[in-house]
Amino acid sequence: MPWRKTRDPYKILISEIMLQQTQVGRVGPFYENFIKKFPNFKDCAHAKTSDVLQAWQGLGYNRRALALQNLSKIILEKFHGELPRTREELEGLPGIGKGTSGSLMAFAWNEPTIFVETNIRRVFIHFFFPKRRKVTDAAIERYITRTIDRKHPREWYWAVMDYGAWLASPTARGPRSKNPNRRSAHYVRQSKFHGSDRELRGKILRLLLIKKKTTVLGIARELNEPSKRVKKIIRGLSRDGFLKTNTTRFLYL
Repeated sequence: MPWRKTRDPYKILISEIMLQQTQVGRVGPFYENFIKKFPNFKDCAHAKTSDVLQAWQGLGYNRRALALQNLSKIILEKFHGELPRTREELEGLPGIGKGTSGSLMAFAWNEPTIFVETNIRRVFIHFFFPKRRKVTDAAIERYITRTIDRKHPREWYWAVMDYGAWLASPTARGPRSKNPNRRSAHYVRQSKFHGSDRELRGKILRLLLIKKKTTVLGIARELNEPSKRVKKIIRGLSRDGFLKTNTTRFLYL
């Protein structure tokens, strides 16, 4: 995990955004490539959006890449190129919620802040709530407050998260034991990806990254999808800032 070898808040931010909803094993190569192409907030902010999205291809959830570039622009304009050091300010930035702001405080600045993410949640539900259902993050936070190593929060969180990742395996917790996170009050079963609108959004975006300019009908033919469905997805992509329409016919990335 190369992001554990740096104290650069920008690089740690990149890793945290990439690790949202993506397994650690997939992130490593993308992280290295992204840092090489965009080594700081200025380079990310001033890059072509298509270049940022291209570097993100394969990670999924492309909104994160867009949010990251928008965040970089705000950092330059409002914070003189430096990531703010309060959770309130961090959570006011695109793509940063409670978990990511807490991670940044702990890993970038070694602050003993209290936060919950999926692996931390798994550990505390497994040990402290073995039979309870609908366990809230607020309940877990009370245990974190009582157990965190306040002198070495960075290393403590690393250890807990690594242990939580190990607990995700049935081999670790026992073949008959279900993932503890299913007993979280915040657990949401992920919807099927194949054939979903989310999958089609990704396909359209990849096509535009290659072609740069095309039409709705061109995309529909290329992807063998009904033009009505393609139009609906394109409206969403346009609304989210992924593409532009200069005329009623042509789309541009």
